[in-house]
Amino acid sequence: MADELVNVLTTSSVVESEIVRGRLESEGIPVLLKGEGLDAPYPTGPVDVFVPASFAGRARHLLDEGN
Repeated sequence: MADELVNVLTTSSVVESEIVRGRLESEGIPVLLKGEGLDAPYPTGPVDVFVPASFAGRARHLLDEGN
C-alpha cells in the first residue's frame, strides 16, 4: 500500500511552494503541490505542500533548517 500524503507546509504563494518543492526534491523527497490557483493563468496562493508520510519527518526537518 502506498504512503498516505501528509501536509508539511502551507505557503502563501505559488513561487514559495515551487522553491520548497525544489528543496525537498533535491533531497529525494517526492512532493505534491495542491492549491486552487496552481492551474490558473496567473497562479496565486495559498498552496499546500504534501509528501508521503514516510518522508514527513525528514521534510519538516529540512524546512526547519531553512528558517
